[in-house]
Amino acid sequence: MGITGQINKNESFMEVKEEIILMQFLLQNMKHKSRDNVKSLLRNKQVLVNGEPVTQFNHELKTGDQVAVRAERKADGIVARNMRIVFEDEHIIVIDKNAGLLSMASDNEKYLTAYNILSNYVKQQKPSNRIFIVHRLDRDTSGLMMFARSEKVQSLLQRDWKHNVTARTYVALVEGEVTEPEGVVKSYIYESKALVMHSTRNPEKGDLAITRFRKLKSNTDYTLLEIMLETGKKNQIRLHMQELGHSIAGDKKYGATTSPIGRLGLHASVLAFIHPLTGKEMRFESKVPAKFRRMVKLD
Repeated sequence: MGITGQINKNESFMEVKEEIILMQFLLQNMKHKSRDNVKSLLRNKQVLVNGEPVTQFNHELKTGDQVAVRAERKADGIVARNMRIVFEDEHIIVIDKNAGLLSMASDNEKYLTAYNILSNYVKQQKPSNRIFIVHRLDRDTSGLMMFARSEKVQSLLQRDWKHNVTARTYVALVEGEVTEPEGVVKSYIYESKALVMHSTRNPEKGDLAITRFRKLKSNTDYTLLEIMLETGKKNQIRLHMQELGHSIAGDKKYGATTSPIGRLGLHASVLAFIHPLTGKEMRFESKVPAKFRRMVKLD
């Protein structure tokens, strides 16, 4: 057995009092964990002996060794050229994706998607592992996106999305000089039979969509806006910026006449939510792309 304690809220430690095999030691000291749970901790390098990750279940411990267990899996960073993992645990994965990468498969692209890349990644850890879509970003929108690692977690997140997600903030590079320091756009959004999204003032024709914005910096040609979503309708920001008279740069579909950065000027910069299992509030931020900043000379 061992003496237990806590280094910080994310890591607990145990001191070894007698020579013992690591698996046996962990099972004795973590009675709420099954053998499979412990194997997963080892496989994902969450068990450290004297500060070094150990993956072998039969590692021999000596008296006085310090065994630490990380509560969260350490993200491995980039798993593909066009996306990286910023956080993962046994329930969720948060990624930062590049513009140009689909969230999930379409008729034209089946394989080069965030979903497919992550699915292959988790199956390398364990062949039966799966991931589940929680929300999406447009192909040409970059930034933060979350996936669930089980149907249960997906359901918990989606069932009360508005309550679970405490902040979704975007940065948009829009055409023209926005004069107002801040504002709000409200309309009703619907999808036509031709699968095109439209905005209307008629509440009987669509679903209420509310977008708040705050000016970060502007010049006569472009404005950088911070955008906060109160609702999450398809193409909401793009429609509302067009309605504001300042289409997102590069967004030809919704009225843009210029494409100064060679991509859509929309980036999901903040994602904050209540963890569906731990109840802990999680917050992740992604830097404003350099191309956006250069257009308005934002330091």
